[in-house]
Formats: sequence, C-alpha cells, structure tokens
Amino acid sequence: MASPRKTEVLQLLRDSKDYVSGQQICESFGISRTAVWKIINQLKEEGYEIEAVQNKGYHLTGAPDVLSLSELQSRMKTKMAGSHLLYFDVIGSTNVEAKKQAENGAPEGLLVVADKQEAGRGRRGRSWTSPAGANIFMTLLLRPRFVPEKASMVTLVMAVSVAQGIADISGLPAKIKWPNDIVIHKKKAVGILTELTMETDYIQYLVCGVGINVNQTEFPEEIKETATSLYLEGGRKINRAGLITCIMEHFEKNYEAFCRTEDMSGLLEIYNNLLVNKEAKVRVLDPRGEYDGLSHGINELGELIVEKEDGSVENVYAGEVSVRGICGYV
Repeated sequence: MASPRKTEVLQLLRDSKDYVSGQQICESFGISRTAVWKIINQLKEEGYEIEAVQNKGYHLTGAPDVLSLSELQSRMKTKMAGSHLLYFDVIGSTNVEAKKQAENGAPEGLLVVADKQEAGRGRRGRSWTSPAGANIFMTLLLRPRFVPEKASMVTLVMAVSVAQGIADISGLPAKIKWPNDIVIHKKKAVGILTELTMETDYIQYLVCGVGINVNQTEFPEEIKETATSLYLEGGRKINRAGLITCIMEHFEKNYEAFCRTEDMSGLLEIYNNLLVNKEAKVRVLDPRGEYDGLSHGINELGELIVEKEDGSVENVYAGEVSVRGICGYV
C-alpha cells in the first residue's frame, strides 16, 4: 500500500520545474519537517535522484524504472483510464484480478498493474513470458453501455493506443498486426487480450489486458525469432511507468472517439496507417478452411478486408480466426 503523503510529495516534485522548499511541502500537505525528511529519504532509497540544496529545497532530477503505486499515481493525469490503480509485485494474472475486482463493484477505469505475472495467457490460451523487473503487465476494467457485439473492437482501440504510446516514449515504429498484437520490425512486442462478462443482451464489464516486452534482454530459443522488446529494438531502457501513463492518456482519448460512434469510423485512418499487414499478402487461418489473399485494412466494424485470389472479398471477424503473413508471423 502506497503512502498517500509519499505519492503527493513525489507528484509535487515531479510537477515542479524548480526546487520545492521543505516549508512548501510541509504547508501543502500539513506534515512536519521530520516527515518530509523521512519521505525524501524513502524516495532516495527507492532510486529517485533528488537534489537537496540549502535555502532552495528539493529537486527531482531522475526517476528509476520502478513500478510502484506511488510512481504510477504521481504520473497519472487521466479522468477515467487508470484513475483507480492496483499494483502487485507478483500476480497470477492481471486479467483475473481485474475480473475479481469487477465482481466486487470496482469502478470503470480501474487499472491493475504487476511487475511480474505468473499465469498470463494470450489468445486461445497461449502463455506469455513474464520475467520480473522488465516488462509491463496491466489490465483495464471497463463498464461499457454498448451491446456485446461491439466489444471486440475495444481490442483494436487499445492496439492503437499502445502503438501510439510506444512511438511517443521510445520513438520506435510500433505497428499493429491485426487484431491484437503490436510488432516492431516484424517481431511481436505486445499482446492484448480482451475478455467479456455479459448477460443476455448487455455487458456487465469488460477487461482489456496488455502485456508489453519493455526491457527484456533475451527470449527463449523457441520464440526469439518472432518476439522482441523495446530495449532490443531501440537499444535503451524505457521507463515503464511513463509508458503506462502515456498509453492510458491515448486510450482515454481513443475510447471516447469509439464510444461516440460505437464503431471504428473515428479511428479508421489512424488504425489503417499503423496496420503492418495493410496492402500485404496474408494467410487467413479460418477453422472452415485456410486461404490466402491481399489485406486492404479494416472496415468500420474492425473487420479485416481481405481480397481473395479469385477476386472475391471477405470481411474477416477476429473471433477464432488468425491472420499471418504468407512467409511467417507478419
């Protein structure tokens, strides 16, 4: 559990461009000089670089790549997405925890974040490699008013938001592999899993889980040809809390656009510009039979428009269908 005062002091230091006096901190939060000194020392022990200058005060000059409740709360500026936070050093699955919180009445916008995930899974139950201290595992809880048939498009909204956040923070050319992976230089860096709990005709709640390979330095032999991390592609470590908050800011804006129309029309151009397999040959792995074709991007319902070799056009719904490149993963 994060100390509210520690979070507030960290936020004040982070938001200030100049030195913050001890007296100002005392008066802002109604705490003693001794309490201020203790909080500053705690932050230093956690790896924050804080300059202390007599008659000037304290100045935050550097932040470590730590995931903690205080770190996340001090950065989060959103109204809904991430407005409520739960943080775990280790968890089985952030999706499972978010669903449990939803059943207990947690509000829309709850974000569950973990430093390490031990029972994560992707589409069709695939496992997700989860070392500690390197990656992002998070799940956002939503309580939408749209009908269940629209829910699959939330994955696409999150994919746009994650790609935008990665580009902003790392400068890397993050692209979307329809419907729910983010790739960099044709290797997977992110998986997204959206799960729905519904009654007959309405959504009780929806959880959207995101796993991002951020600072991971190596991968098991069986996946290293197709998996990568932001560090391996960009050559520098990325601050994970900064990336999380940037993604939530993008998601909030994109989700508002989606909810206005309840389709992808407001995000269509952005999504298709990020789509790695647009105007590319793809193989559609449909349980009813595989086929090859040319991808023309998505339509307003989030379906992938595929022109088959005989000239006919299929609008491919994500569901249990998977799309790959003709010669490999992308």
